Amino acid sequence: MIHKLLIATLAVGCAFGAATHAAAQVTPPPTPDTIAVPAGNHAFLVGHAFGSQGYTCLPTSDGSAAWNPTARPEATLFADLAGAQFQIITHFQSINANPKQGVTPPLSGNATWQSSLDSSRVWAVKVAGIDAGSDPASCPNNGSIQCLKLQSVGNKKGPTGGSLLANTTFIQRLNTNGGAVPVSACTVGQTQLVGYTADYYFFTADK
Repeated sequence: MIHKLLIATLAVGCAFGAATHAAAQVTPPPTPDTIAVPAGNHAFLVGHAFGSQGYTCLPTSDGSAAWNPTARPEATLFADLAGAQFQIITHFQSINANPKQGVTPPLSGNATWQSSLDSSRVWAVKVAGIDAGSDPASCPNNGSIQCLKLQSVGNKKGPTGGSLLANTTFIQRLNTNGGAVPVSACTVGQTQLVGYTADYYFFTADK
């Protein structure tokens, strides 16, 4: 039992080390002005995401049917440590439990990123996007979901005061690959998950 606890402790320590190491060496690729993060913020963390985008087949005005994105992307984000991948963040939809002043969160919730290390969270909304394949440096893969700039609408520390994501101001989703609307025909009510990968860059205000 003690041996298992020691292994678990070392694993958590390595994961925190991975996040700290990533924060010390984060250099996002240059992006078009459309999705550039405003001056006064700097990237402090990057997570390599593996996830899925959900689509539902809905009726159209001409009586046919088409795929529509009806669910937020869900993903698990990893950091590199000595050639291994350590989970650092989960990405999903949830109720904004600590909205910023002046923000009225939707009942459907906001896109959420939660630290796997200290349970701190950031809720964010899309403020701009570019089509995949439109920028070779930051969004090169044609036929994938958009690359985005997202702005924080809420942050919260973890239950023991952890703050890895508690001061996040902006998030960029870059280097997307996959996740685009299916090209197959569909019948109304049908659902489909499309896998995607991306790099999520997390920003905080300069001090």
